[in-house]
Amino acid sequence: MYKEPKNEIQKLETEIFQLTQKLERIRQDSPPTPVKNYSFKDLSGSVNLLDLFGGKDVLFAIHNMGQGCRYCTTWADGINGFLPHLENQFSVVLLSKDAPELQRQFANSRGWRYRMASHAGTEYMKEQNVTPNDTNSPGIVCYTRKGDQIFKKNSSVFGPGDQFCSLWNILSLAGFNSETWTPQYNYWQRPSKMDDGGQNLN
Repeated sequence: MYKEPKNEIQKLETEIFQLTQKLERIRQDSPPTPVKNYSFKDLSGSVNLLDLFGGKDVLFAIHNMGQGCRYCTTWADGINGFLPHLENQFSVVLLSKDAPELQRQFANSRGWRYRMASHAGTEYMKEQNVTPNDTNSPGIVCYTRKGDQIFKKNSSVFGPGDQFCSLWNILSLAGFNSETWTPQYNYWQRPSKMDDGGQNLN
């Protein structure tokens, strides 16, 4: 696919592909570091990090800034489509500072199927944040376990142009980026004339 680059774009795509393969190898060799069994809240009450594994050996914890972030919503919208593939072998949880009731309400409005839990800004995000010295950065962490011992394997920050949201690469084909395009919660636009009278419009 990338063996014979014909122009500057294809040359860069080849280099990015090769760097991605190198990154995969480095992540494979990344030594896991032990972490504590943090506590969270969900609709059933209290849960801990070990519970979130759901009996599996690998857990992906998505760090979401909460319903107030359009960008985090975009990432969660995209990963939601991959959940059946991921959850066949791994556990996936979406964590945010929002209360469990608010999490579920917003998830239902987006059609999300995630298991969700609230860290409520507690020590988990202070110690496990994907961005050092921050307390609410978007990203993803991969945890593994051996019995009851939990390890952090890898983590990464979410941001425009990253590898975790394919939307940005599609937009770049049209010459758009985060400076010229911003995700929205919905894209409905009010018509200039409402045929039903326009009363009680949200």
